[in-house]
Amino acid sequence: MEFGEQIRQIRQKEQLTQAQLAEKLHVTRQAVSNWENNKNLPDLEMIILIAQTFHVTLDWLILGGENMNQMTEKLIEDGRETTQVKFRYKTALIGMILAALGVVMMIIENSTSYVAENGTLIEHFWMIPIGLLLILSSVITILVSGIHYLIGKSRKAK
Repeated sequence: MEFGEQIRQIRQKEQLTQAQLAEKLHVTRQAVSNWENNKNLPDLEMIILIAQTFHVTLDWLILGGENMNQMTEKLIEDGRETTQVKFRYKTALIGMILAALGVVMMIIENSTSYVAENGTLIEHFWMIPIGLLLILSSVITILVSGIHYLIGKSRKAK
């Protein structure tokens, strides 16, 4: 059973009009109409509110019997998108941290060089390649995140 049919069934069982159901759920009548006609689907918070208000299980409301309905597919897709957004956020954050560390290493190396009393130049030369390596790592990390985003977007377009 499709989600729209389930909402209509709940509404008719409770002897409510679309407007009355909308008022009870604090949404517009058009939202209820769109749900019943499978033009639109509510978010997860609204599904929980519907289940609590009308004393139906989330299993029944989401799964709609034995076959997977549009709501189940939407929740699965939303979960995937959330996971992908979190992945991109984390990789971008890691990339920015690596870049910041690389810049800090370059600044520290530049500011800690000095000439000793005997006239020799004391530098922490090893900080330059490490700083450059950190900056390169940040660029690669951000590129991988961008490529992952573009691949996901192209798959979704198909």
